[in-house]
Amino acid sequence: MAGCYSGAMTRLKPLPAIWLISDARNDVRLEAALASLPDHSGFVFRHYHLKEKARRARYDELLSLCRDLGHLMVLSGDADTALGWGADGVYGPAEKLDVQPGLLRLATVHDAHEVASANHAQVDGMFLSPVYPTRSHADGTCLGISNFHSIAAQAESPVIALGGMNAERARELGWPRWAGIDAFCDEANPRNPKDS
Repeated sequence: MAGCYSGAMTRLKPLPAIWLISDARNDVRLEAALASLPDHSGFVFRHYHLKEKARRARYDELLSLCRDLGHLMVLSGDADTALGWGADGVYGPAEKLDVQPGLLRLATVHDAHEVASANHAQVDGMFLSPVYPTRSHADGTCLGISNFHSIAAQAESPVIALGGMNAERARELGWPRWAGIDAFCDEANPRNPKDS
């Protein structure tokens, strides 16, 4: 993987190594999960299941907590909304990540073609998935360790492993940056199996 950082913010401050991704299924445990993250982690707020007014209210609650804990907060959506909501960045497909000064642009990628598009867009980082099978894509094809490394090596910005990730799998993968949906919520509620 190339070591360059395309955005001004990441040149001055590296991307966090650990990320939490929100989802309808982890919403009730997000406060505990955010508190359990290492200092200066990242949080991607998706919450596609909520209507706009409720989504904004939930975002504001979690933004306050993220600021208190020193975490970055990134919004899945458009750059104008992310800027208006006070996000640190925007998350989504590379072709939908408009440039806004001061906003990180974090692309979702799933194959070499999407990595090339993200490279062309000069994003600040990429979430490459799914590395392992996940709850939401249990029957879907996953990259696996070898394909993940092969595709990640083509990236010109930091790659964050996503899909079935937890701390143990990150060690198995041998990758410093990873994100989970359920991994941290499961630590806050150990009765659930660990899987992102």
